[in-house]
Amino acid sequence: MEQYSVILFHSPNHSIWSAKVLKKNGIDSKMIPIPRNFSSDCGYCVRILSSDAPVAEEIMKKNGIEYDRIEKM
Repeated sequence: MEQYSVILFHSPNHSIWSAKVLKKNGIDSKMIPIPRNFSSDCGYCVRILSSDAPVAEEIMKKNGIEYDRIEKM
């Protein structure tokens, strides 16, 4: 069974930008509403495979995308 993580953002713009950049770089990502057990200033987060989290972090840092944190679901 695949395990997912969510990337939480302070800005909806960064969540949209992140989803596009990650997909462009081969990371399967999907924008979803933030699960109730997490909190953030933005209403959306990006879901990725937990195994892709380290690569996703590097891609976001390289592209200047600010995020709050990555949490396992």
